[in-house]
Amino acid sequence: MSDLQDSSADHDWEHEDKIIEPPKFAFSALSAASAEFVPKQYLKVALETKTEVPKAEQADTEHIATKLEENLNLKDEEKQAEATEEEAEKAAPPAASTPEPATTVEEPHAPDAVPEEEHHEEPKEEDAGDSRQHLNVVFIGHVDAGKSTIGGQILYLSDMVDERTIQKYEREAKDKNRDSWYMAYIMDTNEEERAKGKTVEVGRAHFETEKTRFTILDAPGHKNYVPNMISGASQADVGVLVISARKGEFETGFERGGQTREHAQLAKTLGVSKLLVVVNKMDDPSVEWSKERFDEIEKKIVPFLKSCGYNTKKDVQFLPISGLFGSNMKERMTKSTCPWWDGPCLFEALDAVELPLRDPKGSFRMPLIDKFRDMGTVVMGKIESGSVRRGDTLMVMPNKAQVKVVTVYRDNDEVNYAKPGENLRIRISGVEEEDIIPGFVLSSVNRPIPAVLEFDAQLQILELLDHKAIFTAGYKAILHIHSVVEECEIMGLIHQIDPKTKKPIRKKVLFVKSGAVVVVRIQVSQLICVEKFEDFPQLGRFTLRDEGKTVAIGKVVKFPKLEGSSQN
Repeated sequence: MSDLQDSSADHDWEHEDKIIEPPKFAFSALSAASAEFVPKQYLKVALETKTEVPKAEQADTEHIATKLEENLNLKDEEKQAEATEEEAEKAAPPAASTPEPATTVEEPHAPDAVPEEEHHEEPKEEDAGDSRQHLNVVFIGHVDAGKSTIGGQILYLSDMVDERTIQKYEREAKDKNRDSWYMAYIMDTNEEERAKGKTVEVGRAHFETEKTRFTILDAPGHKNYVPNMISGASQADVGVLVISARKGEFETGFERGGQTREHAQLAKTLGVSKLLVVVNKMDDPSVEWSKERFDEIEKKIVPFLKSCGYNTKKDVQFLPISGLFGSNMKERMTKSTCPWWDGPCLFEALDAVELPLRDPKGSFRMPLIDKFRDMGTVVMGKIESGSVRRGDTLMVMPNKAQVKVVTVYRDNDEVNYAKPGENLRIRISGVEEEDIIPGFVLSSVNRPIPAVLEFDAQLQILELLDHKAIFTAGYKAILHIHSVVEECEIMGLIHQIDPKTKKPIRKKVLFVKSGAVVVVRIQVSQLICVEKFEDFPQLGRFTLRDEGKTVAIGKVVKFPKLEGSSQN
């Protein structure tokens, strides 16, 4: 304290007895025009302090001083006159200021005043950023059909990848003697995928048209990576089934055991109701844009898609393209390339897809597909129902941890609000990253998603394994439901359903075979988050896989009341 007191005592402004000496300026070049910028009390002093002035200049100095004083007096008189006028205006009767009320009355009736205010308030409340519709597109199909190449070409045509990057990938592909793979390198980013030429994990990218924002989900085509394909398709709104027109390749993918069949079946099961069947490699020397080959493929695919449950007239569209050269993708082909095709290009077909019905005011549901640490806990997923705002309080199920939404990211942009159907990264507080695993669901606090150990489901048995040809109680398989992957066991068969009448068969059932429809009770070892199919279709449909093969598809119909399970 003593140091502070000593240092502050030296300040001149604290000593009232000290007299501030006027500065000793030499105004040798002072002119009469400078008067208003010079304090009056300094003028005379300044002129007096200049003692050694030649006699010839003394008269000029006195003349200047006189002029300065006159100017200052004039300034003072002007200020006094202005002050007098202001007082007179204040004292004047209200009739003198009639124009002012007229202006005040007209302002609220200005045509732009009210709409501007309303327009300004809504984005504050629901600032979703870009107002265009958003669609998730999954590319599925047999291995080597050209899914990654088409994805890469889309990004290049929509200016999401620059020319220099493409040239770099061309050099890399040429060094590996895989000249035609360079477009796939845009989607296949890790070295294992590039070396083998096979997509392993679901690639994710974004592109835009004037009408729509798209998220590309590039699913792996190899049978070993079907679980990854399921996780990608479960997030999609529309599917692009890629088929190779090259002689022999279509037949390999479509025959028994080919991934064209399994992917189409899984896509329908996972809720992909709209399908674009893209016949790729039409530029191949074995095809050369042949209409006969295109019609042959369509004729074989349509009956199978009908058996999967697709309305082929309303929900399925066929397109011929060349993914490597970008033909019929962003722009329609010329007649010189393909004289018989009059339909849309790929971008037009995607833009024309109708959005699925979503409820922005429903209970919030966002299955989590990934999590990581970045200045807090960040989770990733797609909103299936409801909306989210920065600052919302939500619940992570099944561990019932209440969390607060800190930041919402859509693509690479930070937004204040997001609607259903959006793929998001959300930074949350209130839970540690290690306490969350893929398959958990971010949900509303007032109506959390049920977390169960058992549920009743209606199953459609597809094709059982040769050495396990009977489906009965005790059958074990891998359950895939939204982002959950969990081992499950069939606890019992409740009743079989007649495929013709769709009604339960009264006869007690002990086992079923391939092709049967049956209601069963399924048990898992750990709590999982599911919904009844009738309430939330996307969170109530699932597949059962055994030894790398899809054996059944199903939907959740009931939650039996069990002790120790937290369910609604």
